[in-house]
Amino acid sequence: MTGASHEQDWNLPSNLYQNTFEQKSEKIGSLSFPRKFENQDFVHLRDYCLKHGILFEDDTFPAHYSSIGPKVLPEDKLRRIKWLRPIDIMRYPRLFVDGVNRADILQGQIGDCWVLAALGSLTRQQRFLKNVIPKDQGFEDIYAGIFHFRFWQFGDWVDVVIDDRLPFLDDNFLFVHPRSKNEFWPPLLEKAYAKLRGSYTNLDQGYLTEALVDFTGGVEMPFNLKNPPDSLFEMLKTAAESGCLMGCTTPKGKFPGNIQLENGIVQLHAYTVIWATEVPYMDGKESLVRLWNPYGNTEWKGAWSDRSMEWNHVPVSYRKKLYEDKDDGEFWISYKDFRENFSFLIICNDVPTCLDSGEQRNTTWSVEKHVNTFSGASLGNSYYEDSLSRNPQYFIQVPEPEMKNYNLVVALSQDPRNDTDRVHIGFIIVRVTSQGKTIVNSTKLQPQRDVVNCFYLSPGTYIIIPTTTQEGEGTEFLLRTFLKSRNNFSFDPTPRDEKNELPPAVTKDVQKWNQDNSYRTIFLKYANQSSFLDASQLQRILNEVLLKGKATFFILNLSVEYAMDNTLEEEHFVRLL
Repeated sequence: MTGASHEQDWNLPSNLYQNTFEQKSEKIGSLSFPRKFENQDFVHLRDYCLKHGILFEDDTFPAHYSSIGPKVLPEDKLRRIKWLRPIDIMRYPRLFVDGVNRADILQGQIGDCWVLAALGSLTRQQRFLKNVIPKDQGFEDIYAGIFHFRFWQFGDWVDVVIDDRLPFLDDNFLFVHPRSKNEFWPPLLEKAYAKLRGSYTNLDQGYLTEALVDFTGGVEMPFNLKNPPDSLFEMLKTAAESGCLMGCTTPKGKFPGNIQLENGIVQLHAYTVIWATEVPYMDGKESLVRLWNPYGNTEWKGAWSDRSMEWNHVPVSYRKKLYEDKDDGEFWISYKDFRENFSFLIICNDVPTCLDSGEQRNTTWSVEKHVNTFSGASLGNSYYEDSLSRNPQYFIQVPEPEMKNYNLVVALSQDPRNDTDRVHIGFIIVRVTSQGKTIVNSTKLQPQRDVVNCFYLSPGTYIIIPTTTQEGEGTEFLLRTFLKSRNNFSFDPTPRDEKNELPPAVTKDVQKWNQDNSYRTIFLKYANQSSFLDASQLQRILNEVLLKGKATFFILNLSVEYAMDNTLEEEHFVRLL
């Protein structure tokens, strides 16, 4: 098992991933100008406290049992909770001690292993970690009892301000606690995430997929380990080499709760996936996966675990690099045993680089983001027709040449502020040809925050239609599409991990429009204040508006409507949009 001494062997440089194309202007919700959660400005509040010689107290997430929330603890224990600042319990607290490492984290009395497993993976990727933990804070010169952390929420980066009063029960950390007594980044970050989610209770049981996305702003790829793609282990290695965040979960057992099995695996629990590799073994090779348990101990006891005899049959050079006997929650497990004991693998990155497994390196992922509201849909035989006519539609063109692997990822999210009242969401993919329209995929409607799937589509024209039940009508959604294509760069056979670079990505944000005003304004602008559009005016709209990504509508429907009549009236134009 590999300890901290080998961390740098596989830790990719902080500047590994840089988009080839970057937006020229920043907007509110970007990393440079994150949205202020609860309208709290960290710098303004800190400067005010420093000027007046006081320590910050956050009234929006108070040191009160209401911030803990119900169900986590019985009422008698809630009354015994004390909220203490780090300076109350030790003389020289620090935000970091010897940097940031997953070994700093020890899970407390709440079922937020899904958060901590994602956090354990985050500590390995500096390019993401620096976005979540700003450097302009600490317990030294500018200490004022105030800290802030950043999370990605529904298309925006959000800056969450907290005070440093932490909950203690019987002189012990109530929730996550650091391995080093004077290091406080784990409980402070956990508190900020609890504030974003509404309470500590809302961290008790959750989805690892959501935490990975919230820490990166990326796209998560969940894989069912009971029915995985044939190439999943190759994807796993590619994901590790390309700097993805990864985690996995165990299934529910016969008994409720996080029961430790005889083999050391904890049921209904989340783990960090650290690495994947192959080692020479006997007369062949063995595929291995490296995991970390947020408990900080409790490890796998089977083949390839600490002190297992399998390591005696591995060349010394591999043992030196990979193996270490240490009770720190980290262990190796064979890919076969991994599949048998775990239920889901989740991989997350800016773009789905794990799907580049086996591909030539000269590929690029284009990313489009659309924010809109569901119009609702009727279930039954008319589901497709109703969705096609009522819900927003998004046109994509899958380019030549034809790919041999997954080339499209669709990620649909509903507004996280509806967390306690989520609706069922999904999407339809329709192919358009000269012969008509054909459904090529229809996801099952699910009551999840995020619905994500990957596809292999042959070159052609497609429509993506977000769908929901009638109860979801009016709910805001975020649609992101990740489309792979060949780029124009010459192919360089140098392995990616030696070049320290990832495939480029092109990102385009398509903002939500006010349909009642913007569409009519555009019509009148291009119609020159007349009551219809002629052919040349329609062409200008398509070229100057649609192709620049300022509006989202389905070009073919518009063209068909126009073909029915040589002029397009305002009523038809607005209705189509």
